[in-house]
Amino acid sequence: MASAPFELKGKSVYVAGHRGMVGSAIARRLAREDVQLVTVDRREVDLCNQTAVFEWFAKTRPHVIFLAAAKVGGIVANDTLRAEFIYDNITIAANVIQAAHQNGAEKLMFLGSSCIYPKLAPQPLRENSVLSGPLEPTNEPYAIAKIAGIKMAEAYRSQYGSDFISVMPTNLYGPGDNYHPELSHVVAALIRRFHEAKVAGAKSVAVWGTGTPRREFLYVDDMADACVHLMKSYSGPELINIGTGEDITIAEFARVVAEVVGYSGEIAFDTSRPDGTPRKLLDVSRLASLGWRARTWLVDGMRQTYRAFLAVSGTSDKTRASCSC
Repeated sequence: MASAPFELKGKSVYVAGHRGMVGSAIARRLAREDVQLVTVDRREVDLCNQTAVFEWFAKTRPHVIFLAAAKVGGIVANDTLRAEFIYDNITIAANVIQAAHQNGAEKLMFLGSSCIYPKLAPQPLRENSVLSGPLEPTNEPYAIAKIAGIKMAEAYRSQYGSDFISVMPTNLYGPGDNYHPELSHVVAALIRRFHEAKVAGAKSVAVWGTGTPRREFLYVDDMADACVHLMKSYSGPELINIGTGEDITIAEFARVVAEVVGYSGEIAFDTSRPDGTPRKLLDVSRLASLGWRARTWLVDGMRQTYRAFLAVSGTSDKTRASCSC
């Protein structure tokens, strides 16, 4: 596998999407590196605005780019905002990658998503499974946009020799997540649902789907550490999966959330809601061969995530003290 040391020290490093869960975690991790961190607010530079992006890059000329900006959401958001998800994400990738190339960026990392893999691809998901079968219909537009970003990075590497790489994180959770009741990912949605049920004294909590799909969950600060590690140690056209290499059922995960939140009622499954892909576990052998493994256990990461949720939700000290964190 192609790899080459890359020195971050002394470089200006732009984190696109620094206010999101992923981007903010990367920014936290870069605080431990001797770099000049560069960010820009969306109100100043909308990454969907090509002119604004090109002008900002020409003025700022960052050496290194972590492309973590994206329009993201759970099953409902992906399935109902289909046009927005494909347009915004393709546009962001196209604008930032072209601007990086035009302004001589030394290295760029494009962050994809494990939803790029076919719905029924062999498990665990290997990087060479991309484009080998039909995608999960509920998030197909988002997946196609992410695949386009991957192929752009490959094309610029092939045609121009650009040191552009792509990584595929698994399902992420941690501080900075979106807890919208309808549009959030499964982890944030369940934390909010179980917390509200605990506060209200509800006898049961409904979990979407059958509970049988299997998912892999990675703490976002572990993901950020993997990204920095790969930025420094990897250079090649092949994708690199980022995950734990372990999965659990949604039913099992719901019980973990209930325990962390301190909810003792029943858990019911709403089978009228979609399950999504039956299983999504990443093969992380490439990542392991490059010297990195996840370090945060699921329960420990969920405790930290719930504390972060309580902090941003303005929960009272009385409610905070009653959790099992």
